Amino acid sequence: MDILETAQYKGSNTIRAFRKWIIPYAASLVYNNRLRPVLSYLFIEWKCNINCHYCFQFDNQNHLSMSFETAKSSIDWLKTLGCRALPLMGGEPLLRKDFVLRVIEYGSRQGFFVYLPTNGYLLTEDFIDEAGKAGVAAINLAVDCIEPKRGLPKALMIIEPQFRYLVEKQKKYGYILFFNINITSKNLKDVKLLTEIAHDNAIATDYHLNEPPQSMVEIGHYKHRENDLWIQPDQAEEVDQLLDWIIHKQRRGYPMVNPIAHLEAFKERARGKMKMWGCRAGKNGILIKPDGSLSPCFDLITLDHDWGTIWNPKFDNQELARIKEKCMPNCSSTCFYTMAHYYNPREVLKWVKKHGMVG
Repeated sequence: MDILETAQYKGSNTIRAFRKWIIPYAASLVYNNRLRPVLSYLFIEWKCNINCHYCFQFDNQNHLSMSFETAKSSIDWLKTLGCRALPLMGGEPLLRKDFVLRVIEYGSRQGFFVYLPTNGYLLTEDFIDEAGKAGVAAINLAVDCIEPKRGLPKALMIIEPQFRYLVEKQKKYGYILFFNINITSKNLKDVKLLTEIAHDNAIATDYHLNEPPQSMVEIGHYKHRENDLWIQPDQAEEVDQLLDWIIHKQRRGYPMVNPIAHLEAFKERARGKMKMWGCRAGKNGILIKPDGSLSPCFDLITLDHDWGTIWNPKFDNQELARIKEKCMPNCSSTCFYTMAHYYNPREVLKWVKKHGMVG
């Protein structure tokens, strides 16, 4: 029975990946002169229940939350653009569980791959069951260490019961589960442990390199700009060793979101030598804020600039190119670097082969 259940689980996710990722990607190549997001982030809430010292996105003084009407209209608009992948972002989305369930259910009915990033603190068995029934396609569990560290509260031991239940219910509800891990100056050993735990539980991993916010944006609410979690210059060799270890594991078949080229680029970023990498923010990837206004990416979400709103976007390619000349050398965004990497069709074939092999 387990073999049949596993085959059904992998088969349904293969079909879902083809419909909600591959077809929109192919269409974006055809309509390459238009705004054609393959992936759109829906920021539903600025607040968070924990305080990771590297995070400059959340703002507990900002009481603006997305209404369901705005979420529904956003999904309807994205559908007209051919987008079918929708992560729900914050802050911490699970501060609004009932709202999240409504958005997952509506997005799923409209044919979207709805995935839920969360720190896991507010997860319960009942919510996991309800999200599974609503049609959540993926759950991105953000963990940075095994035990809490100063400035790093996203620890697996705090949410181990939730993690175990998520693993247990994957095949029943058909969602994909993976760890989202931020590589900082203080958790290099934990990254290896989390990678092995993920592999032992047959789930994937997704890596980010901790980096400060862009200097061109004002983030008045951010109180930890001088934290000690950014990668330090004297750690570059140690970070290289960790990244080489992660690359070795990926080549051995460990499922990972990051292409190897991105992990290699982390080495350059740690030394402040990031090359231009063809960011597609504002064209094939966008962010929708709680009030329905738009931003091209995470780092520019607080930039004082009018990018338009849903149904009335204002992404100008020349303007985006000018801004990216300043921000791209200081950015190794996992989402947008991975997207740019796979806009080489040959790399897409490798992606299909890799994910086919690891299931």
